[in-house]
Amino acid sequence: MINIKEGSNKFYLGDKEETPDAVVTYVRLGEDKIIIDHTFVSDELRGQKIAQQLIKRVVDFARQENKKIVPQCSFAQKEFTKNKEYEDVLFK
Repeated sequence: MINIKEGSNKFYLGDKEETPDAVVTYVRLGEDKIIIDHTFVSDELRGQKIAQQLIKRVVDFARQENKKIVPQCSFAQKEFTKNKEYEDVLFK
């Protein structure tokens, strides 16, 4: 199990929020929406489905906070297309 940490408008892996080994960032849009605008995984962590776990963490966060997600970065868009269980938090 990986240890995903919560930062300022991001979820990340690594020792420092400023220099994460993997990260998904979002921007708050109004009271009820968040835009996933960036996903990054370092070369060392690639191939371990880390980015998928980061997206899932944002989805869980959105559900807890009763927010909808606008998947703006290309990876997030692919994940929302592939995972129909994310439909409940997808902003349409």
